[in-house]
Order: sequence, then C-alpha cells, then structure tokens
Amino acid sequence: EGRKKAGESCSLPESSWEERLANAVTPLWRLPYQEQLQVKCESQRKILQTLASRLEELGIDAQKPGGLCCPLQPVVPSPIINGYRNKSTFSVNRGPDGNPKTVGLYVGTGRERNIVCVKANHVENIPSKHKQVAQCYEEFISRSPLDSCIFFHEGGHWRELVVRTTSCGHTMAIITFHPQELSREALATQKALLKEFFTCGPGAVCALTSLYFQESTMTRCSHEQSPFQLLHGAPHIFEELLGLKFRISPDAFFQVNTAGAEVLYQAVGKLCQATGDSVLLDICCGTGTIGLSLAHRVSKVIGVEVVEKAVEDAEWNAAFNGISNCEFHTGKAEAVLPQLLASWEDARPLVAVVNPSRAGLHYRVVRAIRNCRSIRRLLYISCKPEGEAMRNFLELCCPPDPRKKLAGEPFAPVLAIPFDMFPHTEHCELVLLFTR
Repeated sequence: EGRKKAGESCSLPESSWEERLANAVTPLWRLPYQEQLQVKCESQRKILQTLASRLEELGIDAQKPGGLCCPLQPVVPSPIINGYRNKSTFSVNRGPDGNPKTVGLYVGTGRERNIVCVKANHVENIPSKHKQVAQCYEEFISRSPLDSCIFFHEGGHWRELVVRTTSCGHTMAIITFHPQELSREALATQKALLKEFFTCGPGAVCALTSLYFQESTMTRCSHEQSPFQLLHGAPHIFEELLGLKFRISPDAFFQVNTAGAEVLYQAVGKLCQATGDSVLLDICCGTGTIGLSLAHRVSKVIGVEVVEKAVEDAEWNAAFNGISNCEFHTGKAEAVLPQLLASWEDARPLVAVVNPSRAGLHYRVVRAIRNCRSIRRLLYISCKPEGEAMRNFLELCCPPDPRKKLAGEPFAPVLAIPFDMFPHTEHCELVLLFTR
C-alpha cells in the first residue's frame, strides 16, 4: 500500500467533512506523485528567487541563472508515499455530529471559531496503526464518565493523543490529560482504567509497546514541566536507520518519515565533504541521528540539543552502536554554542549541520557560526525555508556588521536540494549548502 501511486484510491464525497480534512492536511492528495514533486520544485524555486533578491538588497550579487541564489536540484522523492508518518498527533473535540469526544484532526480555525474535529481514517499520510490507536482511544473516552477538555477554563479532562511507530513494529501512545481539581486517588483510578483498557480490554488489539500518560494544564508540556508517566510497557521504542539502532523517548525529535530520512542523511553525508580529520558540529541534533550516522566519516561529532531526554537518547544511541567519537551538550543552542565556539582552537576542519525547528536559529547561534573562522562549510536543513529560516539565510550571508557583533566573513549559498519528506502536503525539507 505504501508504494501505490498518489491519487489511485482517491474517491471522497465532494465537500464532505472527510474531503475538507484531506484538503486541509494533505492538499496535494489528488495529484499523481510526479505532479506533486513538480509543484514542490516550483515552490522551492520561488524561495530561492526571493533569497536572491533579498541578498541583492543587501548589496550582494547573488543572481544566478533563473534568478536563483544558487543551483536548484530536482526534488528527491520519498521512498514511501502513503502512510509514511511515524508520529501523529490527534486532537479531542466536537465532531461534525456534535460528539464532544471525537478523536481526529481539525478542520477550521480558532480565530473563526469554526473548528470541527474529523476522524482521520481516510488521510493518506497516516499509517493504519495510528488510526487504530486513535479509534481505540475514542472508544475508551466515550465510555468514560469524565468529559473531554475542549476549553481549559470550562473543565473536562481527556485531551490529545500522540502515536509513534517504528519500522521495528513498535508502537508508543501518549495520552494528555487535564487534571483540573481531581484528587491523586481519582487520577490513579483513571490511569488504572486506561492501562486496563489497552492491555486487557478492547485496546489490547493495538499491541502497544509503550503507554504514556501526561498531566498537562498547558497546551504543550515538556517532560521537565510535567513528566511523562509510563503506565505500561517499555520506556522507549526503537528505530533502525542506516544500519544503526536509535532509542526514542516520548518527546524526542525524530524525522517524521524514516525512509525519507535515510535518503536525506545519506545526501547530507556527501554534501558535508567531511574527511577523517573533520569535526562535525550537529546543531539541534535531537536523538543524534545525523551526527551518529556520519560519525564513521569524521574524527569527532559534537551535538547540541535543548531537549534533555533527547540528549540522553543520543548518548545511549552512541554507546549502543559502539560509537565513541561523539559528545552531546544539553541546552539552548544560543546558550551552548557561543561558549563552545569562542574557545575553539582545534586545527581540524569544522563542518556544521543545523536542523532547527520552524522557528529557525536564534541570532546568537548564527553569530557564533559566522564568527568561528574554522567553519567553512554549513548545511542548513529547513522544513520551512520561506519562514524564519529566511532570516537566518540573510544573517549568514550579509556583510560584516560591527554593531551586531558580526565580524566573521559571510557565507554564500552554493547548492539547494529539496527532499520530499511529506508526500501529499505542500511541504519539503530543503537542504541549503553554504560555503565561505
């Protein structure tokens, strides 16, 4: 099923809630896959044209053929087109039929107050295992006397569900719960009922590897703010990538398309041109996947990551795979990196790979990279290059500016390669190579 052509099984009733959800979540679902790639290539072309014109405004001659800032390679296709997601987040809210305990994905916006939660059974990028767990969770909360928590101030308890799966056949479910004014005894009862449902009741069909519970009074909570409580099974699930085994915690970052990530990381390895005496700086390293997959090519890997549990995973992953030339630092990159690079006196070539969230890199991170003369080659991996990443691109390439403490020689974009990590959506992972 994972390799069928996009559009082959597309038959949803016009203007149905299912069609509206498919259009919102997977807007390219109707197009054959080759056409999806063409659409994405065109959008990446426009981004590179925008970057070229923005650089021109800074007095940098960046225009290349086609008005681009650098050559653009064709979009690299995903090895799997349907059901590729290894992580899905399902909301709990009112469905089209008014059921306040519907588990699905949102159609509509909070601003317009027209949000409806629609079951995602037909959405093509979500695997059947995720849909099965969502269906079972809906069955569980439909039996519960406790309400769903739609607005925090209106009470209610049952909130979102995150499902993570791996190619090793592991499944992790994380259920978010608003405790409101419940006593510890009442909370313990709910956790026991949840565990019983997924181990002995109808939910046992999901064969969960891990069942987690998180009490959360905020929209999103880190493990440090509110610990993930293991109700059943193993504390971690495991994934295999490029011959290595990776441990994944509930909130650790891992590329959402595992097969696509293998293709991406292999390309990153080639683009780095790292040699045996190079040091690889892996910024926003998550569970260490990029650094560890390239560790055999370089003399040393230095990873920086804000999520403490992800760094614990990265260190475990290095040890388990017998990789001894990696070190990982916990903390915000803007706090860790300037200190790390300010005292850098290593004669070995330093290659940087950055893979930030959509918020991009903090200015202090860009400044630290610019001001470190040892970094001559930088790979920026962005899932939203038209957003905050664009600001970073300009900061990397602009002339030195003493007022902004930007003394280092500017970088220049030399190659762009988009990777389709998200078939059926409009998104791409753009790898932009900068050198100086």
